[in-house]
Amino acid sequence: MTTTATAPHATLDTVETVPSFVMDSWWTPEAGAAGATPVRDASTGEILAKVSTEGLDLAAVVDYGRTTGQDELGKLTFHQRALKLKELAQYLNARREHFYNFSFQTGATKIDSMVDIDGGIGVLFTFGSKGRRELPNSQVVVDGPMEVLSKDGSFAGEHIYTRIPGVAVQINAFNFPVWGMLEKFAPAFIAGVPTIVKPATPTGYVAAAVVKAIVESNILPKGSLQLVSGSVRGLLDVLDYRDLVAFTGSASTAKSLKAHPNVVEGGVRFTSETDSLNAAILGPDAVEGTPEFDAFVKSVVTEMTVKAGQKCTAIRRAIVPQELVPAVSAAVGKRITERVVLGDPRGEGVTMGALASVEQLEDVRAAVQSMLDAGGELAYGTLDSPSVTSADGTTGVVDGGAFMAPVVLNWDNPEAEAIHSLEAFGPVSSVIGYKDLADAVRLAARGGGSLVASVCTNDPDVAHELVTGIAAHHGRVLMLNREDARTSTGHGSPVPHLVHGGPGRAGGGEELGGIRSVMHHMQRTAIQGSPNMLTAVTGVWHAGADRNFTVETEGTHPFRKHLSTLRIGDAVRSDLRQVTLEDITAFANSTGDTFYAHTNQEAAEANPFFPGIVAHGYLLLSWGAGLFVEPAPGPVLANYGLENLRFITPVAAGDSIRVTLTAKKITPRETDEYGEVAWDAVLTNQNDEIVATYDVLTLVEK
Repeated sequence: MTTTATAPHATLDTVETVPSFVMDSWWTPEAGAAGATPVRDASTGEILAKVSTEGLDLAAVVDYGRTTGQDELGKLTFHQRALKLKELAQYLNARREHFYNFSFQTGATKIDSMVDIDGGIGVLFTFGSKGRRELPNSQVVVDGPMEVLSKDGSFAGEHIYTRIPGVAVQINAFNFPVWGMLEKFAPAFIAGVPTIVKPATPTGYVAAAVVKAIVESNILPKGSLQLVSGSVRGLLDVLDYRDLVAFTGSASTAKSLKAHPNVVEGGVRFTSETDSLNAAILGPDAVEGTPEFDAFVKSVVTEMTVKAGQKCTAIRRAIVPQELVPAVSAAVGKRITERVVLGDPRGEGVTMGALASVEQLEDVRAAVQSMLDAGGELAYGTLDSPSVTSADGTTGVVDGGAFMAPVVLNWDNPEAEAIHSLEAFGPVSSVIGYKDLADAVRLAARGGGSLVASVCTNDPDVAHELVTGIAAHHGRVLMLNREDARTSTGHGSPVPHLVHGGPGRAGGGEELGGIRSVMHHMQRTAIQGSPNMLTAVTGVWHAGADRNFTVETEGTHPFRKHLSTLRIGDAVRSDLRQVTLEDITAFANSTGDTFYAHTNQEAAEANPFFPGIVAHGYLLLSWGAGLFVEPAPGPVLANYGLENLRFITPVAAGDSIRVTLTAKKITPRETDEYGEVAWDAVLTNQNDEIVATYDVLTLVEK
């Protein structure tokens, strides 16, 4: 594909077919294949390409993912996959301008394209970072602590996550051909699950351009990403319980896919993100002249006009105090008039482009007309064909372009069913009034489940009542006030760190949310066995498993071992050290921690937890370090923290303590000459009673 628009009189016989990338080769139908669908420039109506999968063997595509894709991804750890995502993000980031040229043809402005393309690349960067920070450098994730299931500790259980053994089929919507693809692909790739991408036909050529660059980068393992450009009718027939389908699109299509026998009976995992009548609620304190009122109006206009309102997260219902309906409607209209220039995104000064297709334009106009018929009134805008700015800077009505001016609707009856059931997927929003906060909560909930809502107020009590009232009806809630109006990522911008999805009408699914989304591509399994067997499976030492006291067996302190020779279970046990009253008093005086349990015998004895004056917990930790440390320079570079610290048995003057330190978890860093080691530390007293437990975190040379 080229970035130059095809001649207006082009036919399907004279344009190229958007290719698919399957089984690590580019594929197009044989010449003369039937059923091709034309794809047009959203602003001019010119034919750009055709789309068809006639003759494509979808069963072979799935099998390639399950075999080659699974095998190749299975050779990599979480950290190695994360580094590949980072490398890929850098590669694509250097080619953004190339992708923008394709994006302009969808009706997207430069800002729209940045949201889609830069946003998608940003997801890769985020998961490339979080995968290394928050996951082990292995292929198994331990979920929660070990559960002891026998009196002597020889039988135990816990939960682990391992990747699902099939493919992740990702069916994406037309509005975000790049972000929609990469935000699904990134967590699947980190998990080690091969992806089959099916972009929407009207804008799939943008996704194909990005996949072409990905293939040319030669960064990803074979089979980890396949692209099907066109219909995937029959794809669910060849999926089973090993596979996952992540769908973004209309609720009606999702309902049809969910009803497939392989989903209902065959166990195919299915998650969806569908229609959403998102709301923004203006607090009663946010009257005209306040920063909150201004931020609210700006947010509504932004969500109406970015991507020409073709966002699943756009504000469809602005819920405001009854008395502010006229003011909000007028302010929204004024801002649109002053700020929005409608036209071909390649034209100078254009801030809002066309809808993705003429078919989409017809759908949006029909939805607005239905809302008008149901009692809505035009407070701003028109359904007539608007005058627009063309790429050459001229203005006028463009034949074949999918342009629609922004529309604001008012309603005498905020209970009208159409407000809360019809989604006009374009630059359309309704302003409706509420009586009190409980009424605002009720109106927001009438959307039947939404992806996101905003609460705009500077009153903490109002924020608390509204957010707790609507949270269960939404996947995300943005609180907007004067403090974060400038720094907020916005109502309609999902971020990879937080969950994207919502209940009910919104599909009931979840995407993103950081490492949570990686786990969506993995199976949680309860495993049972001895501590040694649990250690073998997880790569994490479990209490009760074998230890190797290296000083006794090898004559080497474990702190003298490099990462290459250190092994899970390597351990050291110290001698006892007695605690005296003088030690406790000196520590209290030098630190200023003169809490009565460490300084007042009578008060300490009256405390039900202490036998009298006891040693400070942090004194014991300090002594513990002194008992296990090996002081000479060597492989251990630094102690960078403690985790899971618990004080269990008090230590009185005259008691003694010792420490047992065991290499619990070893995490090499792929890009550094050192790695992390978590050591299981147990302080015990002279009676072998546990005094404290914690994990010591160190950095160790490879």
